[in-house]
Amino acid sequence: MCDSILRSQNKTGASHTLALAVSLVILGGAGALAAAAASAQDAVKVDPKHYKVEFENDQVRVLRVTYAPHEKSVMHQHPATVAVFLTDGHSKMTLSGGKTLDGTVKAGAVQWEGPTKHLPENVGDKPFELVLVELKDKSAAAK
Repeated sequence: MCDSILRSQNKTGASHTLALAVSLVILGGAGALAAAAASAQDAVKVDPKHYKVEFENDQVRVLRVTYAPHEKSVMHQHPATVAVFLTDGHSKMTLSGGKTLDGTVKAGAVQWEGPTKHLPENVGDKPFELVLVELKDKSAAAK
């Protein structure tokens, strides 16, 4: 009888260990997925065709943004930015909530925007190019 109880406890202990190991793998995978989702919203990572890092330090990241006529990006986010438009452009921005904004800009225009999450599209018939300066917050710069 003692042998059967010990064998039963060993099996139970083994199944608890297996359940714990499976839980840790699942939680670790969920953490990795959450980290990937957070970094996946970075324009340079999710849309390298349109966003290229030209310069970066602990205070700013400077991106060159280029869209051919009628090209569309994917949903991504930026911290506060300053944009310098190198060409005239006609764009449509789809915001994270689904609202769309249509706008035109002239070459040489400069614009500031707070943190945003959007999906840009060049709805014009000409290429669209700008330099986007992403401003890093002080807590990010301290890391």
